[in-house]
Amino acid sequence: MQVEVRYRPGTEGVRVVVEAERDGPEVRALVERLMDLDEKVLLGRLGEQVIPLCADSLLRCYAQGGRVKAENEQGTYDLKERLYELENKLDRHVFVRISHSEIFNLRKITALDLSLTGTIRITLEGGTVCYVSRRFVKKIKEALELS
Repeated sequence: MQVEVRYRPGTEGVRVVVEAERDGPEVRALVERLMDLDEKVLLGRLGEQVIPLCADSLLRCYAQGGRVKAENEQGTYDLKERLYELENKLDRHVFVRISHSEIFNLRKITALDLSLTGTIRITLEGGTVCYVSRRFVKKIKEALELS
């Protein structure tokens, strides 16, 4: 059995192709699993290659140079969605917006530094450092139950 994700540049969608020598419960279970993952999987691009990214593995999503990028421990990928679309699509109890250009995964926090000036510095797994915009400090404190 072979599962392949095909992407053609210039098209809107991605086609998932499941090739099997015969139809059976394994093939049907795989197709059902792929359909269930639709909301939990983002399709990242690395050049022309399309890579399914599990939302739980993401460290952060951010805007840079007019593009939206997703970062996990394996690397950084380009996304088709805008940040506001990701904010609506991802679990709001796990992913929180910390600035106009960044959303991060609460489950990936390794260190939190609250300064006297009211800013928050967050360190994620892998050593990635993010700063919470003053505008979003109250929202982060509520999400982390600090207030």
